[in-house]
Amino acid sequence: MSVLYEGGLVFDGTGRVLADHGVMVDGDTIIAVAPLAEFSGHAGTRVDTTGGTLLPGLIDCHVHLVYGGEADPGAAQVKLSDGQITIRALENAQATLAGGITAIRDCGGKDYLEFAVRDAVNAGRHLGPTIRAVGRMICMTGGHGNRIGRVADGVEEVIKAVREQIHAGADQIKIMATGGVMTPGVNPEDAHYTAEEIGAGIAEGKRFNRKSASHAQGSEGILNAVRGGITSIEHGIFMTDECIEEMLAAGTYLVPTLAAVGNITGHADKGVPDYVIEKATRVLDVHKDSVRRFHAAGGLIAMGTDAGTPFNLHGANALELGYMVDIGIPASDALVISTRNAADLLSLDDRGVIEKGNKADLLVVDGNPVENIAMAAEAANHRLVIKDGIVARDRAAGGDGKTATPLAARFATAAGAGF
Repeated sequence: MSVLYEGGLVFDGTGRVLADHGVMVDGDTIIAVAPLAEFSGHAGTRVDTTGGTLLPGLIDCHVHLVYGGEADPGAAQVKLSDGQITIRALENAQATLAGGITAIRDCGGKDYLEFAVRDAVNAGRHLGPTIRAVGRMICMTGGHGNRIGRVADGVEEVIKAVREQIHAGADQIKIMATGGVMTPGVNPEDAHYTAEEIGAGIAEGKRFNRKSASHAQGSEGILNAVRGGITSIEHGIFMTDECIEEMLAAGTYLVPTLAAVGNITGHADKGVPDYVIEKATRVLDVHKDSVRRFHAAGGLIAMGTDAGTPFNLHGANALELGYMVDIGIPASDALVISTRNAADLLSLDDRGVIEKGNKADLLVVDGNPVENIAMAAEAANHRLVIKDGIVARDRAAGGDGKTATPLAARFATAAGAGF
């Protein structure tokens, strides 16, 4: 059955805002985007978006489904069984969808538990965002993420670790180039892997057609990853002009995750470990400046939040758009970063842009988010979240954007119809 979205503006994901246009969806696919006059004879369902904007579903390129945003996520996780972690990961994914995010990349889980969630959601057995997953983060002995990552030292061991992730079913590869904020006893500025080690891991991933992401905060580690051919730099806190120049030349994406550090420093009195607060406070301003300079230079940016880290909640992912605007990125750019660019980074070729033939991952918001980014950034302003043509959250039906309750009921109906 075809559905026509009409009445409001259309932000197509490329930066264009279309007035007096309709978007026709049939099943899970967009079949037409055209001036309203071309749909005058439509006899099917019509959805009135008057006073609002239809845009592509938002995409978060950096989440951790196995973490729940606790003050100390690692300490909280060790108290849970594998089954509990898996169920919670599914709940986190569904909360994310209810918050307007229709696709995500999980940037590091635990023992591949999140793969079960990915596979169930992507196969349509459960409604949730499209999920890409990297499996176990690859890190050096004592390096950032070593508590749940795949520890590997030396070129041959790094290559083996990459092969293990591919064998387990990883969609992309993640390698830890530097220290980080959340691991005790490491310095975010320090390069961990050598250029040879990280280059070998990236090359092995490429050999099997896998894009790669690198947790990279210090400048030396950023350069090691970029020179090795990394697809995306995650965080990019201490980017020098040299880092920016080389990323521009290589076409390397930056996934800023402004929400991560901001939520730590904003909740410093809520039980976050002292070493985390100290490092987050130290990097907060330089991180914002690095992202601002990279954007001003014309760098490729894709939206990511690091959801699951302290007080960085699944379902509140869209707030990242506001954080980008707060540091000077224009709202239209923030929207492109969170739709078309993010889809490109995740190789979601049929999502992220509202055009004929693409999947109907859509978001209807109040007002015009190009004029007021809060319309897209705050879930209270979301009217509808549509995933593959299915209404996952309908504000009018009581969905508050914090839970997935309306989503589950609607999916049961759709599944019974043969979704």
